[in-house]
Amino acid sequence: MKDHSAKEKLSTPSYLNFDVSKYAWKPDVDYRENPEKYKVGKGEQGVLICEPYKSEIGPFWRFKNPEIAKESAEKIYQLFETYLSNNEFVGADLARKYLQMGYTRARRYANYKGGKKYNANNGYSPLERGTGEEEKAKAADIFYGFWKRAENDPDYRSQKQQWKIELG
Repeated sequence: MKDHSAKEKLSTPSYLNFDVSKYAWKPDVDYRENPEKYKVGKGEQGVLICEPYKSEIGPFWRFKNPEIAKESAEKIYQLFETYLSNNEFVGADLARKYLQMGYTRARRYANYKGGKKYNANNGYSPLERGTGEEEKAKAADIFYGFWKRAENDPDYRSQKQQWKIELG
């Protein structure tokens, strides 16, 4: 059995050893009807699974260039505010996650040509950084501003803290 160093473990994509049975978010749950089943989690977890929010927010998520990213981030932030005002914390949290994901994905495309970080044909070795597109860096900056604005919204922070205490 091969012994992997800590560095090798960090450079291997996490999705290679993904265990769907342990994932807190399920595609067959309606999180508007069953919000108590939603877990906040870390980072962007659950963002591409949790319905109906995925279908409401996802179509607006774009980062091809700064103009498209600005339009996208503004619309998603508007949805974030609507969910908050309707006391739909799950929707607000997922909108915040889409803003975060806009930043992280655009950054990946800014850092790596084609947005690919690993070479699947060569044992998932890391690809060369700094080969991406400058436009994506600008798009990432736009999403970053909206993401941090959402994350620091006092109403959102309060609802998130309460949610974590009561439901996880």
